[in-house]
Amino acid sequence: MTVEQNVLQPGGAAKHQQTFLNQLREITGINDIQVLQQALKDSNGNLELAVAFLTAKNAKVPQLEEATYYQTALPGNDRYISVGSQADTNVIDLTGDDKDDLQRAIALSLEESNRAFRETGITDEEQAISRVLEASIAENKASLKRTHPEVWSDSPNPYDRKRQDNCPVGLKNVGNTCWFSAVIQSLFNLLEFRRLVLNFSPPANAQDLPRNQKEHRNLPFMRELRYLFALLVGSKRKYVDPSRAVEILKDAFKSNDSQQQDVSEFTHKLLDWLEDAFQIKAEEERDGEKSKNPMVELFYGRFLAVGVLEGKKFENTEMFGQYPLQVNGFKDLHECLEAAMIEGEIESLHSENSAKSGQEHWFTELPPVLTFELSRFEFNQALGRPEKIHNKLEFPPILYLDRYMHKNREITRIKRDEIKRLKEYLTVLQQRLERYLSYGSGPKRFPLVDVLQYALEFASSKPVCTSPVDDLGASAPASSTLPAQTPPSTIEQQGPSSSDVPSTSPVQRSVIHKPFTQSRIPPDLPMHPAPRHITEEELSVLEGCLHRWRTEVENDTRDLQESISRIHRTIELMYSDKTMVQVPYRLHAVLVHEGQANAGHYWAYIYDHHQNRWMKYNDISVTKSTWEELERDSFGGYRNASAYCLMYINDKEQYLIQEEFNKETGQILVGMDTLPSDLRDYVKEDNKRFEKELEEWDAELAQKAQQEKLLSQIPRAPAPSPAPVQAGEPEYLEQPSRTDISKHLKEDSVQAINKALAEQEDRGPEAIMDTAIKLEYTRLLKLAQEDPPPECDYRLRHAIVYFIQNQAPKKIIERTLLEQFGDHNLSFDERCRNIMKVAQAKLEMIKPDEVNMEEYERWHQDYRNFRETTMFLMVGLEFFQKKSYMEALLYLIYAYQNNKELLSKGPYRGHDEELISHYRRECLLKLNEHAAALFESGDDQEVNNGLIIMNELIVPCLPLLLVDEMEEKDIVAVEDMRNRWCSYLGQEMEPNLQEKLTDFLPKLLDCSTEIKGFNDPPKLPSYSTHELCERYARIMLSLSRTPADGR
Repeated sequence: MTVEQNVLQPGGAAKHQQTFLNQLREITGINDIQVLQQALKDSNGNLELAVAFLTAKNAKVPQLEEATYYQTALPGNDRYISVGSQADTNVIDLTGDDKDDLQRAIALSLEESNRAFRETGITDEEQAISRVLEASIAENKASLKRTHPEVWSDSPNPYDRKRQDNCPVGLKNVGNTCWFSAVIQSLFNLLEFRRLVLNFSPPANAQDLPRNQKEHRNLPFMRELRYLFALLVGSKRKYVDPSRAVEILKDAFKSNDSQQQDVSEFTHKLLDWLEDAFQIKAEEERDGEKSKNPMVELFYGRFLAVGVLEGKKFENTEMFGQYPLQVNGFKDLHECLEAAMIEGEIESLHSENSAKSGQEHWFTELPPVLTFELSRFEFNQALGRPEKIHNKLEFPPILYLDRYMHKNREITRIKRDEIKRLKEYLTVLQQRLERYLSYGSGPKRFPLVDVLQYALEFASSKPVCTSPVDDLGASAPASSTLPAQTPPSTIEQQGPSSSDVPSTSPVQRSVIHKPFTQSRIPPDLPMHPAPRHITEEELSVLEGCLHRWRTEVENDTRDLQESISRIHRTIELMYSDKTMVQVPYRLHAVLVHEGQANAGHYWAYIYDHHQNRWMKYNDISVTKSTWEELERDSFGGYRNASAYCLMYINDKEQYLIQEEFNKETGQILVGMDTLPSDLRDYVKEDNKRFEKELEEWDAELAQKAQQEKLLSQIPRAPAPSPAPVQAGEPEYLEQPSRTDISKHLKEDSVQAINKALAEQEDRGPEAIMDTAIKLEYTRLLKLAQEDPPPECDYRLRHAIVYFIQNQAPKKIIERTLLEQFGDHNLSFDERCRNIMKVAQAKLEMIKPDEVNMEEYERWHQDYRNFRETTMFLMVGLEFFQKKSYMEALLYLIYAYQNNKELLSKGPYRGHDEELISHYRRECLLKLNEHAAALFESGDDQEVNNGLIIMNELIVPCLPLLLVDEMEEKDIVAVEDMRNRWCSYLGQEMEPNLQEKLTDFLPKLLDCSTEIKGFNDPPKLPSYSTHELCERYARIMLSLSRTPADGR
């Protein structure tokens, strides 16, 4: 994102404003923060233009003959535009070929600064994120091409649905059931769990009427789960349909097909059902002994809670299944676990007579399968809805849990105390190092070693005996004796004229001396500052001290950095001794969620323990993957995808992943051989049905081939030609200059002068001018006090009306009226020319302390912004009425953003915010509907056009609607647009459409309000004031005749 683009986006501009101000202070030498801020604002955030403005302003002398208005840089224009009768006279062109060395130094400094920002990734942060996302999408596409081709809906060709070799079988998404697929595949690939499910036999009394609701629900689900697992083992299909198992789940969740389920909720429910089902069987088989439930043995552990409550110690043993962990505020899984295992003031656990409360958790028994539930959703009270946490959280492939075991509590407490002490010491060292790396007392700080090096370079420079200004001699006059509006070429031809402008003393000279008017730099002028006088002895002593100090600072810095690195390493290795790596857990599966809190997509990364590789299970698609891809999609931090559930297994319990062996032959059982007889028969029947589909397809193809031989070739109709591009679009120009705007005031000024002459014919020009100004002010005051209809906005007719309504200072209004009557457009006859000269003389007599020119410029800039906002709104509404929504959107976006900034300064600074918001919102909704219709068409070209509309127009605009939480209608509109596209999840569609939808949804579902890069503002038509008022009235009248929904 460029600096210019950041100005449109308040969040982005504020983020780096202080940095820009520091750069301006360093380059120009100006310390007045208000002056720097105004320059940055007037230059639209462009540093080069801000420097040009400040340096030109510094070179200024007494008031100009005419007021010069500064406009912001236009899109695509590198120069700062000064509009008036003396254009470009106060402006330093940093891009021209004839600039002097000082200007080149400024440009070079800015170039280095901008390059530094680019290298550090600050100002290009949003674009970098976009590039990473695009690279990720490209890699996903490449991965799909490298492995088995992805099929989403049931292709009519059964060979597209045929399992390739021994590739794992996928699960069809039967209506937003990706949550089901992710969990089931993770458990299915846990071989011990698979065996338990496949070998489950219903209790003998299951044929009778179930005794309770649990049996009525759980046993049928267990039956369907067995069938599903059997198909995943031995099916010849690429993917199988889980509809029958999912149907049973619907009643429990009280949901419908259009709702996304929460993986954590489903996993809890699933384990509860399986536990109940196995408990029924265990109770039937027990023989006077306490029954053991294999689901409990596999997934449930115990921990001891030791703590103090209101001064009283307690100990409780509790059972847990999925262990919940908070993500917010932690960088890795161990930090999450440390926080979860310690609550409150843990010092009280080891001290007597303490009234503090706190507790520690210690695992006493870990389950073979340990599941961590990562809490990535939180409820936003302001919006009244859940939001997803995108923070990055790292987790290892091997997790050692010794430090959390009850048997190791004493040594863990010692190590925790040691880590706490090391971190405190580390903080002190980092603070000391920071003082070396950021030295200085001002806002701009540098490494101390560099400061000493700069001082050494200055001292070693060749001494000079003259001032950097005085030694210029006659090559160029002093900047303080030049009128700022005189062009450089004129100065070089005429030379200085001491009689024209009184000279000023050196004490009164501006702090920054910038001889912009010289034709070239004298050859004897040094390129860098140097000492005026320094002896060899002084230089020798100074060089010796600086060299020694620099060496000392370098050594101190290096020692601090090495100490910090050693402490980091010590903390990392604190739990690496042999006694603390005895309880290893290996990462088995990662369940990933992509999207927002109430919509998105789930998939799973599962480790193949026999092939030693990661596999990605994404509904019907099962592809090879890597740890690097898992990291990118699961850690979070820069994408909308992140891990939501981690499944670890005890690395020492090999039975969890061990293959079955034939007891007689000792050979490994694979495929159908692992199934019980009833399931084997079930899978065989399904495979026969699929083989029949293949045979029927082959017969159909053979029949078609025979028919093609008998039928003649039918020629294809020519493709329709594309619609011609509409021509005759209006030409868009730059904004009219201040002189152009002032021409429409000529008639008003002449009318006021004629009235004043009629009242006081025998008076002089000054008295007539005073009367004319009073008459004009009275007329404008009357307009400002009227309450006109919406189509008649008197603020567009005159800046004074705008100033009066917004309570501008009296001095600002008086000077504006003087400028109106001092304009050159009044020089057409003798009477008006005399009044014009009087007004110009009065302008020159105004002292700097009487009118704050910075404030004056701000008011006029606000008025120019108001007119520009009006034109954005007007053109946008005209396009909207023509149903040219793509053209209308950009104008309405900029109208709303500019108007919002104006209204922040006062209620009468801009237009009706609700009106602009309504049409901006309607424009987005209509474009979204159009893009969705194009996508639904299925035609490749139209689908691509629809996604282009979404990616280039709608997606960048969504944060603009979400940034203001009070705009409920905008938030509802965003949710409507997202829900429209999320409704396609799970629908049957062509593979290429599904791939495009999968690539596109993460961008649409990004719920952050960070403003992304946006297009440059569109150029506006050039309108006179009369044309602007007329067209504005016409469009507003048409709106009043066509009521808008929601207004």
